Amino acid sequence: MVSDLSPHVLVLFGATGDLAARKLFPGLYRLAAAGRLPDHVEVIGSGRHSPGSDEEFRGHVRDALGEFVGAVDESVAGPLLDRVRFVPSSADDGTALARAVADAEDRILARCGCLLGDVRRLLYLSVPPSAVKGMVAMLDREDLVDRSRLVAEKPFGTDLATARELHQVLCSVFAEDQVFRIDHFLGKEAVQNILALRFANGLFEPAWNRHSIESVQVDVPEKLTAEGRGSFYEGTGCLRDMVTTHLAQLLGFVALEDPHAFRASAIRAAKAATFAAVRPIDPERVVFGQYDGYRDEPDVAADSQVETFVAAEVWIDNDRWRDIPFYLRTGKALADGRRTITVRFRDPRHRWLKPEGGGTPAPNELVIELADQPRIAIDVRAKRPGPDMALVEGVFRLDLVDDVPGADPLEAYERLLLDVMRGDRTLFISSDEVDRIWEIFQPVLDRRPPTQPYAVGSWGPADALDLPLGGWRLGGHPAAPQPRRREPLSGRGGTTPPTG
Repeated sequence: MVSDLSPHVLVLFGATGDLAARKLFPGLYRLAAAGRLPDHVEVIGSGRHSPGSDEEFRGHVRDALGEFVGAVDESVAGPLLDRVRFVPSSADDGTALARAVADAEDRILARCGCLLGDVRRLLYLSVPPSAVKGMVAMLDREDLVDRSRLVAEKPFGTDLATARELHQVLCSVFAEDQVFRIDHFLGKEAVQNILALRFANGLFEPAWNRHSIESVQVDVPEKLTAEGRGSFYEGTGCLRDMVTTHLAQLLGFVALEDPHAFRASAIRAAKAATFAAVRPIDPERVVFGQYDGYRDEPDVAADSQVETFVAAEVWIDNDRWRDIPFYLRTGKALADGRRTITVRFRDPRHRWLKPEGGGTPAPNELVIELADQPRIAIDVRAKRPGPDMALVEGVFRLDLVDDVPGADPLEAYERLLLDVMRGDRTLFISSDEVDRIWEIFQPVLDRRPPTQPYAVGSWGPADALDLPLGGWRLGGHPAAPQPRRREPLSGRGGTTPPTG
């Protein structure tokens, strides 16, 4: 397969780190296997500490592929690894890196016979916000800005002031259209499918408003603890790590108005309008938690008040969503690991239709599971077969991977790396979005809620369980009987057990 992409030199800073091992190198391998990488590409790993020779670094990358890809096709991995090298660099010294980029471009020119101006550079800057200023200055000093696209990883600052400072640092060297602020949640098929599900279906679009919807939950619990990430979490916390990035972006996708096109300018304008209507968060409607045992993690202060859990109530003051609460929740060491959006619809209140056995029927809910294999479920009520008009619950399921012949989904980082090489910024975050999201959440940083303890394997502090009227889709509230619910999307076919 012949690629239509320009020749590229990829420079991956932090190339011996966890992100590169788990996502970036496996992503490049899968793109190569699918014939989606440029025909002419060179990959330079970089960082402060060298893993040894190029062959030793290639061995490190091969080990990562074996662990996170599984069975590796040598006809794909071999040629890719032959084009991988490691060059140490730092904010203070980038001379060897600049020379390595020039050498890589010379190798490409010798192979493809193209002009130097045809060769693009992709600079993947996976470093803490505090390190960005020095690294950007180094890239400028070493003339590595021309023909480059810079990928910046979150968090984009640590508050409103630092986010604005970071923006000034980036735009002092790079043009805005060279900067790709990456949030891998936006690369997920299931997240993009929110737009298709809503805007392509007359079943949903007319009901996607305050007249039909009672509330929306964006729920991303994690079973993993902060083990091995104590230093990072002490300096960041859950709000900055997850809520002002992933969950805020999911909120934007669920709530935006019709963008009229799937392109960067249209999607960004629609999200910007939505975020402009979001009310600054009331700290009184935010719950911070910290799981028992977090303070025993390495590099964590014995009296740490850093939050490992956040639940928040959000309001959007526009005609579509006025008076409809959005609930955001995420945290470490919780009872389950899921990425779920739940749209809860209003009860039509026809009281002559009652559930079997009496009681209050569970609400209709549209549940979007943001797994690598996107799935959607809709809870409905139907008549139980028999002589009486009694209601039972049923579930419609849509499994987009298994049900679509020839489906070829891309993992999030694969999709986003490909988009950077294409120059497509549709699924990346603008500087204006970053600024506005920090404005929304700054009151929580200024008046931090108390950090409440919670047990490992629970659903967080009790105050968080009480936050949504009617409880959370996942977990409910053990102290208050909940309407019978179904575990969303536990598999195709069969019955699904109730929770709560």
